[in-house]
Amino acid sequence: QLAESGGGLVQTGDSLTLSCATSGRPFSSTTMAWLRQAPGKEREFIAAIRWGFGNSFYADSFKGRFTISRSKAENTGYLQMNSLKPEDTAVYYCASGRGIGDYNHWGQGTQVTVSS
Repeated sequence: QLAESGGGLVQTGDSLTLSCATSGRPFSSTTMAWLRQAPGKEREFIAAIRWGFGNSFYADSFKGRFTISRSKAENTGYLQMNSLKPEDTAVYYCASGRGIGDYNHWGQGTQVTVSS
């Protein structure tokens, strides 16, 4: 029900925008989130957005560099990533559910590789 796209190989300092297409229109109360998992590390929360009002929440380490958004018209969520670093290399996932940490749908993930 969720499909990420937009990953790829970029260079340090580049920007990249990931998309998360939903198969249907999310409820206003739905929370969409972005998480990532680097090799050998645990999955890490990045940001979440409430579908209806569009209010967002970020993990501290991503504030100011990553931006989450959504388009109601397109039923698609986005994660804009700026000033990418090699340590941002990971598989990025979108998820949706009733709240942060309470997800019942996951995408398949999209690989982002940042070269130095």
